[in-house]
Amino acid sequence: MFDDTYKTIAAPSEGIYREKGSKFIALAFPVETEAMVKERLAEVQKQYFDARHHCYSYILGPNKDAYRLNDNGEPSGTAGRPIHGQLLSKDLTNTLIIVVRYFGGIKLGVSGLINAYKTAAKEALEAATIIEKTIDETYNVSFDYSVMNSVMQLLKDPYVTILGQGYDTQYVITFKLRRRESDRIVTALKKINSVVVK
Repeated sequence: MFDDTYKTIAAPSEGIYREKGSKFIALAFPVETEAMVKERLAEVQKQYFDARHHCYSYILGPNKDAYRLNDNGEPSGTAGRPIHGQLLSKDLTNTLIIVVRYFGGIKLGVSGLINAYKTAAKEALEAATIIEKTIDETYNVSFDYSVMNSVMQLLKDPYVTILGQGYDTQYVITFKLRRRESDRIVTALKKINSVVVK
């Protein structure tokens, strides 16, 4: 049985870390697309326009296959990587952390920066509510009225969520269901006469 769940955060959260006059404000956001990442980044850059750095990392997708780290002018590897490390340590995806830095006049050095970005990101995640979501797949099923009862029996399954329905020359229902249940339900639907599942 393959895993069909992933962890993300329920809502935006914040963490703050101070070191030698520098202030690091970490903002964590639930995101699902790169477009959402860009939106949140633009909002934060606008809100904290006077900050010296807006460093970030994100991981996207149930399989965590899209990710990015950005040091935004800090020495290479001192900001994006430690932020990214916190996402990995909590096994999160569909999550963006931006750490805004206000420079306090005293340089922290490489190890000081790594620790500051890591700690700020950690604070934001500790303030967040981590939730587990299922990986769902969406299907369209079309069928004749004569088999409506048989189709609806299957779609009453607790793992199925009906997203929409309509009627053209046939009934069409759009539904989503948990990935690990998809073979069982789709196979059963396909056994019903006149049913087409896409």
